[in-house]
Amino acid sequence: MKIPSTLVRVTALLFLGVAVAVTQGADAPMGVRKVKDIVIYEDDGFHAAFPSVVKRPDGEVWVAFRRAPNRLLWGETHNNHVDPNSYLMMVRSSDGVTFSPEPELIYADAWGGSQDPCMLQLRDGTLLCMTYGWTFVRPEGIANLKAPVRNVGSGAIFNGGYYLRSEDGGEHWQGPMRAPHIEPELLRDPFGEPITAYNRGAAVEGKDGRLFWVAAATDRISPHRTSNHLMISEDKGLSWEYSTSVAVDDEVTFNEASIYETPQGDLVAFLRTANFEDQACIARSTDGGRSFEPWQGMGWQGHPLHATRLPDDRVLLVYGYRHAPMGIRARVLNAECTDFATAPEIVLRDDGTTSDLGYPWSVMLDDKRVLVTYYINVDGGLQHIAGTILALD
Repeated sequence: MKIPSTLVRVTALLFLGVAVAVTQGADAPMGVRKVKDIVIYEDDGFHAAFPSVVKRPDGEVWVAFRRAPNRLLWGETHNNHVDPNSYLMMVRSSDGVTFSPEPELIYADAWGGSQDPCMLQLRDGTLLCMTYGWTFVRPEGIANLKAPVRNVGSGAIFNGGYYLRSEDGGEHWQGPMRAPHIEPELLRDPFGEPITAYNRGAAVEGKDGRLFWVAAATDRISPHRTSNHLMISEDKGLSWEYSTSVAVDDEVTFNEASIYETPQGDLVAFLRTANFEDQACIARSTDGGRSFEPWQGMGWQGHPLHATRLPDDRVLLVYGYRHAPMGIRARVLNAECTDFATAPEIVLRDDGTTSDLGYPWSVMLDDKRVLVTYYINVDGGLQHIAGTILALD
C-alpha cells in the first residue's frame, strides 16, 4: 500500500487549501473569474443529478444528466441515487447560458434505472455516452441470484456498465453496447453473468486516435473495495480491451475516475477515493497507457473530478466539495498537471444545503468562457442541474 502523506500533513494541506479558497473567493489569481451561476434544468417533479457536457461542432451545447421521480411527492423520506425510473436525459443551448426547458430522452433501460451519462465527443463528431445501471429484484428473487451480487438496498442489484454511440449528432443512438468484463471484477449481474466494465467519469480521445477510459472494478467483496483499471479502444469505441491497472491498494478504494491527456502525451487519471479521508488522488502514465506510476494523494479533499484544457494549455480541474461549506470548487493546474499540491483552490459555490451535490463537468464555450455544470440543492430545495460561467481574463 502506498500512503503518500501522513494524517498531519494531509490535515495541514487541507487547512491551507480552505484558507486560500476563502480568501480568494470566486476571483482566482490566475485569470479565472466567476461571472455568474445559472440554472440549467430544474423541475420539482424530478431529482436531477450527475451531468456531463459537450460543445457540438455547430456550437450547440449539450448537457446530459440522470433524472428520476422526486419521491418526496409520495411521502417518501428521501430520493435515492438508484431508482427503477432513472432515465438519461439531455437539454440543449445555443449560447451555453439558456437551455431548452423540456429535456429530451437519450435512453431508458429496459432492465432498470440508468445512472450517470458520461459523454465523450470525438474529433470527428462521434458521440459516446457511458453509463451503468441497476435492476430491481423483488425479495423472493434475490435469494435465487448467482452470487456475488451488489445489492444497495430495496432490491437494487448492480447490472454493470454499458454505453451508447451516435454517428449522426444524436439523432440515433446505437446500443446499449457493453465493454467486456475485466478480470479484477468479482461481481455478477442479475442474470448471473460477470459484470461488464463500468465507470463514472470522463474518457478521452488521445492524439493518436485511441480512446482511454478508466473503469472501476469490485476486487474485494467484504469489506467492499473497488480499484481502477485502464480500458483502450482503437476503433472509436466500437470495442474495448483491458490494458493495465491504474490504482489498486489494500485499504484505499478507488472509483469514479476521469482521465486526461497532457500536451506532452502523459495520461493523467484523477481518482475518487474512500478510506482515505476523502482525499483526491492522481495517477500518471508516461508510456501511452501501458502502465501507471504509483498513485499519489493530492493533499486536499474533493470528488469526483473533471479536467478541461484551457486555451493556454493550463488545466481547469473541477470537483464537488461535501464538507461545510458544501458546494463546487476548482483549481487551475499547469499544462502537465504537476502542481496539483500547490495550485490554489477556487470556490465556485458554497451554498449547498446537503451533501447530495457535485459531480461537476466543464466545457469551453469559446476562447474566453467556460461552463462548469453540476447538480446542487440550495435553501433546502430539490436537487437540480446548475452551472457556473467562468471568464478567462
